[in-house]
Amino acid sequence: MPGTPPTRFVYLGPEGTFAEQALRTVPAAEHGTRTPARSVGEALESVRSGDADAALVPLENSIGGAVGVTLDELAEGEPLVITREVILPVEFVLGARQGTSLTAIRSVAAHPQASTQCRGWLRTYLPDAVVVDVLSNGAAAAGAAGGEYDSAICAPIGAARHRLTVLADKIADHADAVTRFALLSRPGPPPPPTGDDVTSLAVYIAHDRVGALLSVLMELAVRGVNLTRIESRPTGEALGRYVFFLDCTGHVADVRLGEALRGLRRVCADVRFLGSYPRHRWADGAAERPVPAPAGLSDADYADAAAWLARLRAGELS
Repeated sequence: MPGTPPTRFVYLGPEGTFAEQALRTVPAAEHGTRTPARSVGEALESVRSGDADAALVPLENSIGGAVGVTLDELAEGEPLVITREVILPVEFVLGARQGTSLTAIRSVAAHPQASTQCRGWLRTYLPDAVVVDVLSNGAAAAGAAGGEYDSAICAPIGAARHRLTVLADKIADHADAVTRFALLSRPGPPPPPTGDDVTSLAVYIAHDRVGALLSVLMELAVRGVNLTRIESRPTGEALGRYVFFLDCTGHVADVRLGEALRGLRRVCADVRFLGSYPRHRWADGAAERPVPAPAGLSDADYADAAAWLARLRAGELS
């Protein structure tokens, strides 16, 4: 039924990863089922097939950039929409079996992205240890718990899940690193506007038109719609053919953004709507302050102009 809260959740597994930690910040997920998937594609296909109501997958990392496989999945296949974003601080820990000391560690299991983000700490505190690449942070924790490796770089939830002793916490070289996750569902009415929303799009430009990308940007700029992110991915059709992923401030129900979407529809080869959803808010209620629209381009200005035009059409010139 439309509007029914999701109860069956799937996330990029395995258990004990940042994705599970992020999903558990979604209130409905705490009361529903949470099933790990082996890949982003598998997670999203579970939603498309109806086996799950929503999937939580990584979208981008402040250090590693966009997660290409997620963007590719959003651009292809049956449409899905983002209903919520979760931004999670990436706080890696070094976990080991009880009784293991830091000086005794000779091997460290880690996902390649995790070991890259902790390179400086490893160089300083474990210069002689061998870093072994594994498929996920959860697999690293499981390997250390099973005795396959002396230790693991993993998420705090992974260390707790596998009963590892935390020998060092917050070992990432960039203390302020975060990962942005997206909760995706089958198409339906978007969450109501909150006044602080994000709209995501996948835009295919007309390749036989000079200045096609500039035309896309102008449709947003002339209406005072702030573009917060743009990312390109190859379409696979031919060299030089790209789809552009855009994040904009505003909601599809807003007059300004609605006019911008109509404009994009006119000038683009195709536009895929990926959802309008509330901007992430931290536990203390804080959120990044939206960039205000220029004078004459606020929602109130658009409403006033629309009312004025309606009066003109009705023959009211006062």
